Parts: sequence; structure tokens; C-alpha cells
Amino acid sequence: MLLPALLRRPLAAAAARLALPSAGPQVCLATGPRQNNGIFYEIRTYDIKPAKMKEFLEMVNKYFHFRTAHSELVGFWYSELGAMNRVLHIWKYDNFAHRTAVRHALANDKDWQGKFISAALPLVEKQHNEVAYLVPWCQLGKPSKEGGVYEWVTFQMKPGGPALWGEAFRSAINAHINTGYTKLIGVFHTEYGLLNTVHVLWWNESPDQRAAGRHSAHEDARVVAAVRDSVRFLESQQNVLLIPLQCSPLK
Repeated sequence: MLLPALLRRPLAAAAARLALPSAGPQVCLATGPRQNNGIFYEIRTYDIKPAKMKEFLEMVNKYFHFRTAHSELVGFWYSELGAMNRVLHIWKYDNFAHRTAVRHALANDKDWQGKFISAALPLVEKQHNEVAYLVPWCQLGKPSKEGGVYEWVTFQMKPGGPALWGEAFRSAINAHINTGYTKLIGVFHTEYGLLNTVHVLWWNESPDQRAAGRHSAHEDARVVAAVRDSVRFLESQQNVLLIPLQCSPLK
């Protein structure tokens, strides 16, 4: 049955209003802003068989120069607290074509395949990788001196990307930096892997210095206020204490 003309007109008007974009704030569900170039970082995490950890680390220090001949290693660490029998390494690439070329070259590198890969793979229980960008307001830093320890803090944020939680997260990071007890090395936001994940890499002179500084920071009203604002967007957090290997550029 055909609707009367007077009834059709209000329905058409309502449909048109529904089709119009909302005048309210728009939240971008994409990964959000990043550095203004193609550079990205591949974060690799390997779980090593418990009885084979010492052997694996010795092999890395002995043979990893074959791997670093092909692309830039940012850092290589093993976990001391927060995870066990785990290594984490970060690689820098100019773009995805660069990574593809490197992976092809590695597959054809007889020294790398024969001296390291064939012997190391049986020692590994699980591998995981992510692609991440540095957030726009962070440049990759270096510690003031060699030695010390690193802390790898993984934040799982609520869906919505930096457009939703970026400013609050930045304020919380800056509040910790301003206390002066720790050195920020990098803030990485995932592009591949579990999305809305942010990894923050810190450097401290020692675990005890980190503990004392963190205790003091949590009594700072500015830190407390910034953290309270940012945790509204937080789903989970994991902290891992890392020790750099001899082959790691970040020591």
C-alpha cells in the first residue's frame, strides 16, 4: 500500500537527518597521529626454553653481528622481573620495502642461517612481533651513561586511539619525566599486533633508584593528578625490568 504524501514527507526528512554527519566531536578509530615519515620499529619478543636461556644469550652475543650487518638494532634485552626467560629486541626500518629487502637478504645469508638460526630456533618456545611508530611528541633517546636497567611498560588503552586518550597519556608521561628520577627512551604506539597498545621504555641507574624515585613521584600531586586522568582510558598495564645484552646499542 502506498503511503499518503503527507506521511512520506516527514519520513524522508527524518531519513535525511540520519544521513547527515553529527555536529558533535568525532573520535578517530584509526591508529592516530604518528611521526611525519615512514620510519617504524619492529618489536620482537621471544620466550626461551628455561633450561636454554644461558645458551641462547651466549649465542646472541657471539653471532648477532651477522644480523646487525643488515639493519639497525635499537636494543636487545633479557627480562629480569615481570617476565621470565624472555628476550626483547627492537629494529628500526625506513619503511616496509626496507624491511622486506632486509628479510630477503637474511634468508640468503649463509652465516646468519647456518651459525645462528639453525642452532637458536630449537631453544625458542614462542615468538611474537609487533610494528610500532614513535608517537609524534617523542624522539628516541639514550641514557646519560652506560649501565643501569631498563623498564618496558606496556599499556593497553581503550579503543579509540590517540584521538581519545593521547593528551591524557602524554600528560601522565610528562609528569613522570618532570620529577627527574627516570629517563624516557621512547614511546611506541602499535600499528600491527594488538592495537591501542603503547609501549614506554624507561632507563634508570638501578632497580633501587627506580623504586625510590617512583615512590617519591607517587607522592607528587602533579603526578597523581595526571595519572588519575589517564587511567580513565587504561584497560591493563604490565611492567618488565630489562637488562641489556653486550650486543645492545642501548646499554
